[in-house]
Amino acid sequence: MNAGYAKYIPFVPIHMDHRTWPDKQITKAPIWCSVDLRDGNQALIDPMNLQEKLEYFHTLVDIGLKEIEIGFPSASETEYEICRELIDGGHIPDDVTIQVLVQARPHLIQKTFEAIRGAKHVILHFYNSTSTLQRKVVFQTDVEGVKKIAVDAANLIRELSQDAIAEGMDLRYEYSPESFMGTEMDAAVEICQAVIEAIQATPEKKIILNLPTTVENCMPNYFADEIEYFISKLPSRESAIISLHPHNDRGCGVATAEMGLLAGAERIEATLFGNGERTGNVDIVTLALNMYTQGVDPELDFSHINAIRDMYERCTKMKVGERQPYVGELVFTAFSGSHQDAINKGFNYMEQSGTGKWEVPYLPIDPTDLGREYEPVRINSQSGKGGAAFIMHHKFGYDLPKAMQPEFGHIVQVETDAVGKEIPAQRIYELFKENYLDATTPYQLVRHSFAEFTDDEGHSHVTFAGTLRHQDTVFQVQGSGNGPIDAFFNAIHGQKMDRFTFVDYKEHAITDGSDSMAVAYIQLRDAEGKDHFGVGISHNINLAPLKGILSAINRAVNGK
Repeated sequence: MNAGYAKYIPFVPIHMDHRTWPDKQITKAPIWCSVDLRDGNQALIDPMNLQEKLEYFHTLVDIGLKEIEIGFPSASETEYEICRELIDGGHIPDDVTIQVLVQARPHLIQKTFEAIRGAKHVILHFYNSTSTLQRKVVFQTDVEGVKKIAVDAANLIRELSQDAIAEGMDLRYEYSPESFMGTEMDAAVEICQAVIEAIQATPEKKIILNLPTTVENCMPNYFADEIEYFISKLPSRESAIISLHPHNDRGCGVATAEMGLLAGAERIEATLFGNGERTGNVDIVTLALNMYTQGVDPELDFSHINAIRDMYERCTKMKVGERQPYVGELVFTAFSGSHQDAINKGFNYMEQSGTGKWEVPYLPIDPTDLGREYEPVRINSQSGKGGAAFIMHHKFGYDLPKAMQPEFGHIVQVETDAVGKEIPAQRIYELFKENYLDATTPYQLVRHSFAEFTDDEGHSHVTFAGTLRHQDTVFQVQGSGNGPIDAFFNAIHGQKMDRFTFVDYKEHAITDGSDSMAVAYIQLRDAEGKDHFGVGISHNINLAPLKGILSAINRAVNGK
């Protein structure tokens, strides 16, 4: 790259002699506020229409959001009308507070009061920019100048509030020093304290001080230092709720929000899936579910996350990425062989141990908690033996013996190398069927019978008699043993199949109920020490292993 980086001014962190936030933990949910219908909506190529906004609003309510910023009603007639529809149409539950945004400009503030008339619970959110860069480039003023803008707005809002409050409105105030992250912290404290005093906030009726990373321009730990410093210096801290509004310009929005909470913030403004200007707002879904995976109740309901994603994509015309945490199409899949093996072992461990805790490697959350199904691992050329076995077990009910998994995994890998792309689960089953269940030549079992008796000492004796076909030749076989498998193996031992020894056997049901199918996995070893696997299925549990033995022999004879 060229030396263009030299034109950028690096962020200068504040000096902290002592910081406490690195030793803190997030132990409870913050106050959540959705800004989807304002900050998210204004960032869309085609802003939502009334019906889309209403559907989106009701989804936010269903999720459990109690504070929802519905728009900027003084900005346009459309925004004004949507605000009125929510109020007049009875869409707002009694336990939900709507929030409206307005610049610290007198005529816009007056218009906003008209828009919220008749609402039960309202947060009036006013703001002006305070950063060093905005003061220099945009407003060409000093700290006193931007402080006066904020205080004048606070005085006007307090004055205009009296009638609304007298009519029974529960009206609260929120102030944002826009571009807080780029404001000198002592100046931010001075401005916010002046607003607290002008609005006459008290510990009983607190103002929300919303400290936005309007444009993210530093590392999250520097921002946490700013928050801790700001809180420690604010004289009327007890009269304020500290709120954060992180954007994602550096890709650190989630970390910025989490570290800000550690530093003392109590409230988060965010959007579903991080929609918002430029690179977006912080993602409320990721933040909430990060807490969930740490044993903290986020007090939001994402148990139907696919439906939420569908609503979001339909109303915003935006797409949720395939790797988006918790909701993306691919987040509960694995292509890597080692990952697949570990996931498979995790599910087996949970099933066998009966643990009440979620302990599956590579999956930080149980997909069923989000209304999603366990997504079988997906198979491409990077996948290993465990992946194919996982698919067969969780998709089709076949629990392949561990010794057999490398052989079948190799069969699948040959296929993925040949096609050069991912293969679907159905194709994996077809490969299994083609290589094992359909291995029915040259030896076939035409008919058979068993005779069993128990001697005086309680030992079982079984005799097998049957007819086998080898190509065009049909012949009879008979043998005895201590069980059906032993009897059958002894019966065929002298029929040019005596180069195999029996190594192992596993059988289980693959469907429930009285008509369940039994599947038998057979491991034979030839005279050279090479293992051969076969699989047989049947409604008859005695017949399945016989088919499995012939499957193994046929595969060996055919060079598989």
